[in-house]
Amino acid sequence: MSTASRIATAAIVALAVLQLAWHGWLSPPREADPWALALFFALPILPALVLALLRHRRAGFWGAVAALLYFSHGVMAAWSTPGEGWLGLLQAALSAVLVVAASWDGMRGRFNKPRAPPAI
Repeated sequence: MSTASRIATAAIVALAVLQLAWHGWLSPPREADPWALALFFALPILPALVLALLRHRRAGFWGAVAALLYFSHGVMAAWSTPGEGWLGLLQAALSAVLVVAASWDGMRGRFNKPRAPPAI
């Protein structure tokens, strides 16, 4: 497992834990059951979390797909909710780290290929 895969796995776990902590404990909603809402917000990252725990090679990809949703939500929460701004920024930062880590090996492989000599 490469360093980028380890970082992606750590970011997947961190995003899942952040969802449970944010909506279940740190800033629970007043109108709904906090843990039901926390599980609802954790649903998009759960497939990637299961794949990461199974050490599947596609865990980073599915985590990055879910991270796009979390990034959007984090920016929106940081912008619109004054008391939860730091949680939104943390979520957006973890999402960005996950997307970069999940695509790092592929980008490195693409741009570090030796170029073929020009044909004559």
